[in-house]
Amino acid sequence: MPLALCRVAIDTYRENVAYLHRECDLYRAEGFQALSKVEVRANGKRILATLNVVDDVAIVGHTQLGLSEDAFALLGAAEGHPVSVSQAEPPVSIPALRRKIAGERLTRRDFREIVQDIAELRYSKIELTAFVVACELGELDREEIFYLSDAMGRVGRRLDWHEHPVVDKHCIGGIPGNRTSMLVVPIVAAHGLLCPKTSSRAITSPSGTADTMEVLAKVEVPFDELGELVRTHRGCVAWGGTSELSPADDVLIAVERPLSIDSPGQMVASILSKKIAAGSTHLLLDIPVGPHAKVRSMPEARRLRKLFEFVAGRMGLVLDVVITDGSQPIGRGIGPVLEARDVMRVLTNHPDAPMDLRQKSLRLAGRMLEFDPDIRGGDGFGIARDILDSGRALEKMQAIIRAQGEKPFDLDAPELAPHRFEVLAPRAGVVTAIDNLRLARIARLAGAPKASGAGVDLLARIGDRVEQDQPLYRVHAAYRSEHGFALQCSERDSGFDIGQPDEIQRLNVEF
Repeated sequence: MPLALCRVAIDTYRENVAYLHRECDLYRAEGFQALSKVEVRANGKRILATLNVVDDVAIVGHTQLGLSEDAFALLGAAEGHPVSVSQAEPPVSIPALRRKIAGERLTRRDFREIVQDIAELRYSKIELTAFVVACELGELDREEIFYLSDAMGRVGRRLDWHEHPVVDKHCIGGIPGNRTSMLVVPIVAAHGLLCPKTSSRAITSPSGTADTMEVLAKVEVPFDELGELVRTHRGCVAWGGTSELSPADDVLIAVERPLSIDSPGQMVASILSKKIAAGSTHLLLDIPVGPHAKVRSMPEARRLRKLFEFVAGRMGLVLDVVITDGSQPIGRGIGPVLEARDVMRVLTNHPDAPMDLRQKSLRLAGRMLEFDPDIRGGDGFGIARDILDSGRALEKMQAIIRAQGEKPFDLDAPELAPHRFEVLAPRAGVVTAIDNLRLARIARLAGAPKASGAGVDLLARIGDRVEQDQPLYRVHAAYRSEHGFALQCSERDSGFDIGQPDEIQRLNVEF
């Protein structure tokens, strides 16, 4: 019983949703249930979707099947095209899922079946949530984390660059403004190492690397064009969502982030599976540590490093882990345009370039350059600095930007959101602490990253002496309502502590 395809203009955020009217003959004949999985077919293609039942013909008629925006695009058929709908086969991995919920240890085969079903969108949101929570509460052991990482890396596309080494850099996140990748990639690529950087968009942060790069260039590079671009320019900074690398990871993230679940095991599997699928042979991993970072103590950072090293070793990935200072934002800008400004100031050796972003990027790039067997340990930093100071990194970045699709950007007058206010120091003293999470929240309330010109521009850092009523940071908001939300949040807690120099807590990081 074919139905006419109808596009339902609802963004369901990476979940395929189908809509049937309650009075639809097919709905009553097949005994469909709301939130069950159905299979939709048209033109030889099929997708799985979660069924929603509606009573309003304005949404979908009696003889129609509605699809959400993502599902409609994925099926690739025109509105009105006949489609067939049937009950989806239950996931074969459900018994393994139930064992994990019961607290049992799963086998390599179990994880492969679960990940395959997740990647094929056979799990409902309820089943996905059950898996994520079971892994969180069950505390996957090292072998299980390897099994999960390996399974995620094997499902979906895998790149093979036919050369060695292929280098990449990743930060576990949680530090606003930490746009070192956009500096590391052109430095390393200018040296000649292959560095295919596929980056994420922000989910809960004010900007991801892809959001910031999108200010300067297109980041949605078609998969078939990505290989030629990288081989020609030795690097890229593209959004990973179009490449279908470790697709199960994207599905799991959509569940983990709203639940604020970021367990060590799932973090390791997410990061390493993506790098292996992208064809990387060598990875530099940045673990920032600070009171308002994801990792809050050195012992915790060392435990996480050992876990990454174990799993990476089992997967055949050469890993160099650096533990860095995450006590405050990196750079001055928090938000896509402000962060792009900081990156371009460093690349152009601008006098107002943020030195902390420059120095951290050089150290990371130096460590990555030492993956080159022709570079001795300890020489990487000097080589990275020479590449940056000479303008070679800028030339390489400009070439990558042109290849991906350049967008207009004025470094000296970036287009910022129009509604702004400044947060002032309540008294004279020294900045003793900055709350990363608070500033990130203020930037998001101001409209970042959806409004690329919104965000927070830092005017003071830890250790700076400030006078009463001196500006600590400036907030740029896209709309008056967002201006009000960000202002209220900053008034409740500015995110800055003002005290005396001896109150500053120094971190002994292992860079």
